[in-house]
Amino acid sequence: MDKINYNWREKREKKAFLALADGTVMQGYSVGAPVDQVGEVVFNTGLSGYQEILSDPSYAGQFVTMTYPEIGSYGINAADMESRGLFLNGFIIHEYNEPSNWRSEESLAEFLKKHNVPCIAGLDTRALTTKLRREGTIKGFMHCSGQEITPEEGVKKAVAWCGLDNQDYASKVTCERAFDWDPDLSKTRSWGMPELLPAADLNVVAYDFGIKWNILRSMRICGMNVHVVPAHTTAEEVLKLKPDGVFFSNGPADPAALPYAAEAAKSLLGKVPVMGICLGHQILGIACGGRTYRLKFGHHPVKNLLAGSVEITSQNHNFAIDAATLPDTVEVTHINLNDGTVEGLRHKKEPMFCVQYPPEAAPGPHDPFYLFRQFRDLMKR
Repeated sequence: MDKINYNWREKREKKAFLALADGTVMQGYSVGAPVDQVGEVVFNTGLSGYQEILSDPSYAGQFVTMTYPEIGSYGINAADMESRGLFLNGFIIHEYNEPSNWRSEESLAEFLKKHNVPCIAGLDTRALTTKLRREGTIKGFMHCSGQEITPEEGVKKAVAWCGLDNQDYASKVTCERAFDWDPDLSKTRSWGMPELLPAADLNVVAYDFGIKWNILRSMRICGMNVHVVPAHTTAEEVLKLKPDGVFFSNGPADPAALPYAAEAAKSLLGKVPVMGICLGHQILGIACGGRTYRLKFGHHPVKNLLAGSVEITSQNHNFAIDAATLPDTVEVTHINLNDGTVEGLRHKKEPMFCVQYPPEAAPGPHDPFYLFRQFRDLMKR
């Protein structure tokens, strides 16, 4: 039997630490890019799907903490990417594992170094998650460069960082130019997808505020051709494309920092069917007259008030729509079962609906996939 090599000496030589703005310091070792970085510390409770999480542009500006203790065992595979690259500021894990899987093309460590993303391992990630659940997201500084920086200096750097409030990160992660999603269907027919796809008889324009590829894949599976446009595209430019519907995507940071997006949404309402998710949901809420506020991280069970059903969802959002600020023309359709916050809206007079969570999993549950079919039905009507 082969002797397991835990590389204790190598880990000790790659000392790293996470310093939080409240003065907390957690020691670990570096397994990603040897760089220092600031970011907003959040967590994800997924048991798998770390590559999809890493490549989700919604995490731009954030350090993602994985609560599952063993990360890296199935490596990295190009087919599992959710965007063109990595946009998060850092990764936090408990125990790093080298890959042992037939689909693996490179290790997690190699992948992070290639994309210049720092990663600290060896932390008590569940203690950190408990702290974030109790106190909310917090600014942090990740020291992985090996340079001489004291924990006290790290805390000061975390405090000095501007954070994500009032920051437009959608402009940082959006596509540079418009494109048609997957014309040869190679990305839609990626590993595990059906070979036979329905004919695409509807044309959708999707705003890219940080859109995930599985959202685009899911719309194509539901018979939609999707033309993706940059975040700053005007409503006039979208209407010239004569779409059957317009989709407002997920994305990072503060929705109130995107007045251009809310203005486009306001101009599109009533002219074409509209669907929004995550950041797109918040943008549509603002366009209808609502306001947003800061929220503690972590939401999962959602009640569909129209159907009376409960959905388990995968979510990443720091802001929510204040129900008290919504006009009478907008109806709350979904609420969170933990705290009653708004999880879904629809317009009473115009063809528009939106939800706070992604319907397409990757990673996550598939309960809300029906929302794509609901969008299709709205366009068909």
